[in-house]
Amino acid sequence: MTRRIADDDRGRAEAIDVLRRGGIVAIPTDTVYGLAAALDVPGAIDRLFDAKGRPPDRAIAVLLADLEQAESLGALSPAARTLGAAFWPGGLTLVVAQRAERPLPAELTGGRATIGIRVPDHPAPRAIAAALGPLPTTSANLSGEPELRDAAEIEARFGDRIDLILDGGPAPGGRPSTVVDVSSDLPRVLREGAVPAEAVESRLRDMGR
Repeated sequence: MTRRIADDDRGRAEAIDVLRRGGIVAIPTDTVYGLAAALDVPGAIDRLFDAKGRPPDRAIAVLLADLEQAESLGALSPAARTLGAAFWPGGLTLVVAQRAERPLPAELTGGRATIGIRVPDHPAPRAIAAALGPLPTTSANLSGEPELRDAAEIEARFGDRIDLILDGGPAPGGRPSTVVDVSSDLPRVLREGAVPAEAVESRLRDMGR
């Protein structure tokens, strides 16, 4: 069966080691648990999709340590920088254009020229991303099933599909992240969630958008 360890400094160090070796780790976040893989380890993202049973044409988001790391991954427009500075860490996912000099795996992006990025309001994914790099993450549930919100549920449902569970107690749940497309000159709220759309639009108005 999958190992389950506490979400502390030792547990996070072990999670980083598992990810570096191509493993799949369940991690707590500020909403629900996520399944994470290392971006730059060959085959790891494929394993993540297989574990979840997710169709290969459905892109997943990347969790980040901070806004500076976001700059290294995506081409951030002024609107993206403004919204990231205002609402990160927190429940905001920005859809940004990929950097031409850093193409991302098609299995991560679903073949799109954009990528969803977020700095979560939870120390575990930020610490792991700071050590390992941008962290492809999808919700910890089998595709089409309800999201799982504690380590015991994940252990029972996934069995040996994943390698490690970082147990941070029950996830807080709540609304999913608000998703804003800032990949063009006309930012658009694609999904309203934890951050009110009016708050996003107010920030954009302040910068003349």
